[in-house]
Amino acid sequence: MKDEITFDDFLKLDIRVGTIIEVNDFPKARKPAYQLSIDFGSLGIKKSSAQITDLYTKEDLLQKQVSAIVNFKPRQIANFKSEVLVLGVYTDDDKVVLLKPSKTIKNGEQVS
Repeated sequence: MKDEITFDDFLKLDIRVGTIIEVNDFPKARKPAYQLSIDFGSLGIKKSSAQITDLYTKEDLLQKQVSAIVNFKPRQIANFKSEVLVLGVYTDDDKVVLLKPSKTIKNGEQVS
C-alpha cells in the first residue's frame, strides 16, 4: 500500500469521464501504446498516451467512456503531448484494464 493521504489530497485530483473519439497507433512510444483523443464535454478534447494495447484494439476503444485525471501537467512522450492520465488497473500479468462508469453518463462529469 502507498503512503496514507488526507481527504484534502484526494480533492486535488480532478477525475472526469470522457468518451474516446479517436485512437491511433503510437510507434514512437518506448512500450506499445495508443494515442487517444478523449471528449470531456465542456473541458474539450484532451489527448492521452495509453499503454493498453494488450487487451484493447483500436476498434474496441472507439466511443468507450473512460475515467481520467485531467489536472496533471501535460507530459511529453516522444513526439506527443499527453494531457490526461487514463485510469486503469494492472492485472497480475502487467496488462491494464480500464476503469469506466457502469452506465453511460455525460462527458466531463466529475468522479467524486
